[in-house]
Amino acid sequence: MKTKVAVVYGGRSGEHEISIRSARSILESLDRARYDVTEYFIGKDGKWSPSCILPEPGANDGIDVVFPVLHGTYGEDGTMQGLLELADLAYVGPGVLASSVSMDKDVVKRLFRECGLPVVECVVLRRPDLDASGAAARFGYPLFVKPANLGSSVGISKVRDAAGLEAAVALAAQFDRKVIVERAIAGREFECSVLGNDDPLSSLACEVLPSREFYDYEDKYLLDAARIEMPANLAPEKMSELRRYAVEAYRAAECEGMARVDFLLEAATDKLYINEINTIPGFTSISMFPKMWEHSGLLFGQLVDRLIELAMERQSMKKATRFTR
Repeated sequence: MKTKVAVVYGGRSGEHEISIRSARSILESLDRARYDVTEYFIGKDGKWSPSCILPEPGANDGIDVVFPVLHGTYGEDGTMQGLLELADLAYVGPGVLASSVSMDKDVVKRLFRECGLPVVECVVLRRPDLDASGAAARFGYPLFVKPANLGSSVGISKVRDAAGLEAAVALAAQFDRKVIVERAIAGREFECSVLGNDDPLSSLACEVLPSREFYDYEDKYLLDAARIEMPANLAPEKMSELRRYAVEAYRAAECEGMARVDFLLEAATDKLYINEINTIPGFTSISMFPKMWEHSGLLFGQLVDRLIELAMERQSMKKATRFTR
């Protein structure tokens, strides 16, 4: 009997188009001899086509497992995961807690610091108080200014002087009420994929060599000019340290299924910093999460199969939990 897979994509976030591209890659990879596939598209206005999954156990007979391919707000932040929990459906990727914590760059930094993991120093601003002068005085320039809850480098600016700071903060604040102002790290950028439930594994890391000032939205998805070195040219002990940090970050955020952990390596100190964790990483033709696993021996279709297996395993384990007296 075929496994009934619902692929949910689109969504209300600034990463709507990337979600569509990721979903196309996943849909093309699903073996139709093995899976009965249904597509659920969510428009930028939040409307579902076909009508949405019902938040009631047993009310969605046509679905065994959901593959949410929703990057950013209202998809990667725990909201979609909450709906799927209410529906008592298996789903790919981390649960409500891990999704919501990992989406918020401020909260996940605090969590990582509590676990002794290295993160870049930052100042958090909230609308309407968006005065970043204190951060500039504390860290100097350059600075990175980011929306706290978004991905794909949407709304992120690198600021080199006071003249650009106010505009950068205003841009970030368009996408979130909370804004991160962070010390810029001069060095190298790396990514590492993590896969698993109770016993997560990390892939070999890759290095991102941006074609622009930093690895921004255009460089990631439009220009096709950034270079990727895979595996990254790192000393064995530094690669091991990075992979260990990736798994520790994954565990600290209570992730399951999958995540991609991004790192910065400061040139002056040779110190690794965890930049962020992405619980629904990109699955486009150029996305690093599947490419890193492919380089580690797991092809794209096999990776999708494994993610569905992990979702079903977690759902099976959940059946042993009592929810009533």
